[in-house]
Order: sequence, then structure tokens, then C-alpha cells
Amino acid sequence: MANDRLVLSTKKKEDRRVAIATLIGTTVEWYDFFIYANAVALIFGPLFFDPLSNDNAFLGQIIGFATVGISFFFRPLGALVAGNLGDKIGRKAMMVATLILMGTATVLIGVLPTYQSAGMLAPVLLILLRVLQGFSAGGEWGGAALMAVEHASADKRGWYGGFPQVGVPLGMLTATAVLSIVHWFSGDAFTVWGWRVPFLFSIILILVGMFIRLGVAESPIFEEVAKEDDQLRLPLIQMFKYNGRQLVKAALTFMGNGVAGYMITGGYILAYTSGSNGLGMDENHMLNIITLASASWIVTTLVAARLSDSIGRVRTYQIGFVLQLIWVFPLFMLIDTQTWAGVIVGILPLTIGLGLTYGPQSAMFAEMFPARVRYSGAGLSYAIGSILGGAFAPMIATFLNENFGTSSAVSAYLFIFTLIGLIAVSTIKDRTGKSLGKDADDIPGNKELEAAVKADKVTGTPATFERGAGY
Repeated sequence: MANDRLVLSTKKKEDRRVAIATLIGTTVEWYDFFIYANAVALIFGPLFFDPLSNDNAFLGQIIGFATVGISFFFRPLGALVAGNLGDKIGRKAMMVATLILMGTATVLIGVLPTYQSAGMLAPVLLILLRVLQGFSAGGEWGGAALMAVEHASADKRGWYGGFPQVGVPLGMLTATAVLSIVHWFSGDAFTVWGWRVPFLFSIILILVGMFIRLGVAESPIFEEVAKEDDQLRLPLIQMFKYNGRQLVKAALTFMGNGVAGYMITGGYILAYTSGSNGLGMDENHMLNIITLASASWIVTTLVAARLSDSIGRVRTYQIGFVLQLIWVFPLFMLIDTQTWAGVIVGILPLTIGLGLTYGPQSAMFAEMFPARVRYSGAGLSYAIGSILGGAFAPMIATFLNENFGTSSAVSAYLFIFTLIGLIAVSTIKDRTGKSLGKDADDIPGNKELEAAVKADKVTGTPATFERGAGY
């Protein structure tokens, strides 16, 4: 099949349907994820870690943020499982499965007993459900990103790849908005029952997301590979063998974005300004400001995604990382003024750098890996990068500020990791708009991968699988 027949015309409804499906589904996934992070910043310490919070509010918050970070260690496992299956049985199936898993875990958190009524069972169950959320998040992004990018025409790959990226800030916006509304309406009852409402609300979002995702077609590039009789039994193993360097580069690049992004998305700035151990600013006002920042991040992400089609993925990233480097110190200087104007002026410019280093990610990661191992490579890069840059970023920031007594320590932490991200992305070969098919010889490792597949076929080494049969 000729490569130009692998992508659907951007004029067809299917392109838009796929973009919307990846956007809605990813938004639901990340709504579930962020509602937890914000709840940790506001209320989960005393609810689930009662003895620690009563004795030391700072320690209770640290433990709460640790549960945010623990889930990240299960992202690679989710990426490994979903990536290997996604390269064998399809992107679409994994998108639906991860959405169901994430949503189920979120709804169950909404009905958990607290420490006061169940003792140690409460935090144990909370952590187990958080692990399921991490596993799901690790597997979800790769499927959504590749569905959007592999359906798109070459000249709009960045733009369509930006839709699953927008799902993250849109999920955060939805989470903070819902939490803010519930917090305002429930008042003092928020600690009793109000906090449960945003988690239970996920049921509606899951049903909507599933309906949309089930209605889209499978990736045309995956379909091309799936029709052959020389497919890989274990794509993940081949990805490590031939694309290990790309995995490291992509992970470090995402780390540079994640460490700054999780200051907002991971709940740190919310806790720093309005938490029990923070600056004492109003929680509702801060939730509104974070909602505003989420809206700004949506715009900058889409602008960056489209810009990357014009000037290239790597150049777009480099501009974004430089802006992050410039702003990480003014960010907390302005927040420390403890004025609403200072907080807004501090946070909003950060979303420009975040958008530029996030919008092109789906397209760039897809263009870095061969078609046969693309889900495994892109998904695992994302999962590992999230551990390095986001897993314990809120906890580390809380620790640094407490021990050094200054937010400048947090800014220095952000500066170092952003610099590493800038160096990493500058070593990536820019393949903006180039072929994503299995015959794209300029993708690192693709020639070796195709040669290995052909060698297995010639020598009689089993290299096929029955679709849906497992492994």
C-alpha cells in the first residue's frame, strides 16, 4: 500500500472524529488524575492520613503527595502492557480499555471510607486505587497520541497530535472547575461528603468518552502492518534493542516539561498558596486561578502544535524550554508577594513555555519510532519521562521549600531539570512531516528492525501471532 494512502484526507469527517475522540477520552482520563492531585492538596491529608496530619500538617501533606508520586511508578508497567498489545492488536482497543480502568478507579475513590471510619484500611485502599490510575495513565497516552497522529496528513500531524495533548490541561481545567464549584456549594460539608462528588461525577464522563472512542476507525498505519504475515511477537523487546537511544532522549525531553507542569497539575502551587501548611491564601480563589491557567495552557498547547508543523518539532521545543528557563525564578518571586495579581502574573506566563514543550509531543514521539514498535516506544518514553519529571515533583518541591526556607530552592530545581530537557531535545533528529510508514528508512532503527523481521521469516523463526490470542 502506498504511503500516501495510509493517511485519511483532512477533509474527511473521520479525521475530525478521531481528533475529538482522542481529545474527549484524554480529557476524561486526566480529569480523573487531576481531581486526585487537587484533593490531596486540599483535603486528603486529614481524611486518609489522620494521625500524621494531626501531629504534623507538613508531614501529612508530604505523605499525600507521595501517593501522587507512587502511581507514577506504575505508569511504565501500563505503558509496557498497553504498548506491547497496542503494537499487536491495535491502538483503539487500548484506548478504550485504559479509559474504563481509569474511570473505575476514580469512581471507587469517591466511595472509599476515611481513616476515621476504617483505620489503616482507608489509606491502603486509596493507594491501591491510585496505582490503578497510574497504570491506566501510562497506557492511555500512547494510544490516543498515535491514533491522532497516524490518522493525520503529514502537513497537519502536529496539529492533530495536539488534540490528545490538550486533553491534559482540559482535564485539569475540568477537575479544578468541578472541585471549585463543589467546594463553594458544600461549604463546611466539603470535608464530610462534598469531596466525593467530583470523583463520582467521573461516571458520566466515562460513558461519554467510551461512546466517542468506540465509534472511530483503527489507525491506518497499524492496519497496514497488521495485514502482513511477518509481524513481531514481542514489539517491546525489539524496541529496546533498536530504539533505546530514542527512548532515553524522548523521556528526558518530557521530563523537562513535566517538572514545571506538575507544579500546577500536581497540586503543589495550590498547596503552597492555600494548603494547611501554605501561604494562607483563599482556596477558592486559587482554584479559579488554576482554572484560568489551564485555559491558557490549552491555547498555548494548540498554538504550539500547529506551529510545530511550520517550524519543526525540535525548534518549537527549544523555544519553549528557553522560556521556561527564563521564568522559573520570577514564578515564585511573584507568588511570594501573596497578592492575587502577583500569583496570576506568575503562573500565566509559565503556561506559554509549557504549551510549547507539550503541544508537539505526540507528533514528535510518533516520528521518532518505527511503525512496528511505535506504541511501545512512544508510550514508554512518556511514562518514564513522567516519573523523572513529575512523579515526586510536588513532594520534592515541598521538601526543598521546607528545608531551605525559600522558594528559590524550588526554582533552582525546576531550572536544572528544564535545562536537561533542552539539551535532550536538541539531540533529537527532527522528522517533521516525514513518512510514518513501515518503509520509512530514515527513522532510527527501522532498517535494522525490518531486516530482523525478514531474517526471522526466511529462517522460519515464528514471528507471527493470532490477533486477539494474547502472548
